[in-house]
Amino acid sequence: MSREQLDKTGVTVRDADSGDAVAGVEPRWVALPETVEEVSAVLRVCAEQDLALAPVGGGTKLHWGRPPERCDVLLDLCCLNEILEHASGDLVVRAQAGVTMDALATALAAEGQELALDVPPGATVGGTLATATAGPRAFRYGTPRDLLIGITVVLPDGTIARSGGKVVKNVAGYDLGKLFTGSYGTLGVIAEATFRLHPLPADRRWLVTRVAPERVRELTAALAASQAEPSAVEIDRPDPAGPMTLAALVEGSAAEPRALALRELAGGGEVTAGPPSWWGLLPGDEAPAGGRSPDEAPPDQASVERRPVDEVLVEARFLPAGLDAVLDAARDAGFRLRGSPVSGRLHLAPRGEVTEEALAGAVAGLRDRVRGVTVLASPYESVERWGHIGALPLMRRVKERFDPGRRMSPGRFVGGI
Repeated sequence: MSREQLDKTGVTVRDADSGDAVAGVEPRWVALPETVEEVSAVLRVCAEQDLALAPVGGGTKLHWGRPPERCDVLLDLCCLNEILEHASGDLVVRAQAGVTMDALATALAAEGQELALDVPPGATVGGTLATATAGPRAFRYGTPRDLLIGITVVLPDGTIARSGGKVVKNVAGYDLGKLFTGSYGTLGVIAEATFRLHPLPADRRWLVTRVAPERVRELTAALAASQAEPSAVEIDRPDPAGPMTLAALVEGSAAEPRALALRELAGGGEVTAGPPSWWGLLPGDEAPAGGRSPDEAPPDQASVERRPVDEVLVEARFLPAGLDAVLDAARDAGFRLRGSPVSGRLHLAPRGEVTEEALAGAVAGLRDRVRGVTVLASPYESVERWGHIGALPLMRRVKERFDPGRRMSPGRFVGGI
């Protein structure tokens, strides 16, 4: 009966297979709406039939978060892939949730503009917001929630709700955008988003250098405070006991002499016109051959296949002054790492396979020394993913308010939300 009701909406529906699994939980059906109204129709049927639903964009982060308690319908937003409006004079763009970030970058670059978010290949607008993915340049431009100025969402009962607008200073109405950013699909479906843009920089240069772990905190602090004003400072340590590679990005006019000034400050290194191959990627992401500069046109991502990913990914958030503690804890746990020491966000992963007991011990050891440790992905459900969350009672009340029937990705988020 439920399948018949879904078919009556006019939305394309197919049987799910193992490739559609959400953190290992396979849905019964996959729905492919083409409009916001069709998303609403599917959610109304799910509400009437008590079907649990999980939205998906590029599928690159379906392994993040806890497995849902149940999943009847996977809502694939790949067909909501239009850039609805680009007001270049106002530096604003409005796009549907299924637009890939690479496709959006290509369209904006043609007008000399960009959405200053650096995300791994295959990510979509909706997925980037739902997982709050932040790249290297968050140090200068902010995270997705900082660049989002308007949003259209579909609530679990099928209601279409809008918040914000097309101007940067629009503050009318409840800020659904900030609430839905990072919600992992547990409050509703992100259908459209409006962002503020930035002009493409006239030039870019990277300083790339090797650095001993004991020098990282001092050096990154000096780079961040430099008058050369780097847009990002990233570190990469593929060997938990080995040295690190540090890369700093300088954008805009006189980029090369400013990067040379950073090199002098760092005591050496190479100034390049393109980033290192690992730039902007999480541990486990496949690096494009030779890396890709933001100045280059990205590949066509219109039909990105869901890629295999590493099973374990840990995020550590910290005050920059606490960097040494994070580096020591990651080394002792045997984790490779990558991320932004100046923004206080690093991603860690074991070098190879890790047992359930070893992972639980490593995460516990990290949390003894670093407060903000989250296990984004893990094959072991006994490993505590979130740690202590002081705002958990409030978050549960928000979930109850938006999704009292617990149909939207139930159990995926903090505390089983």
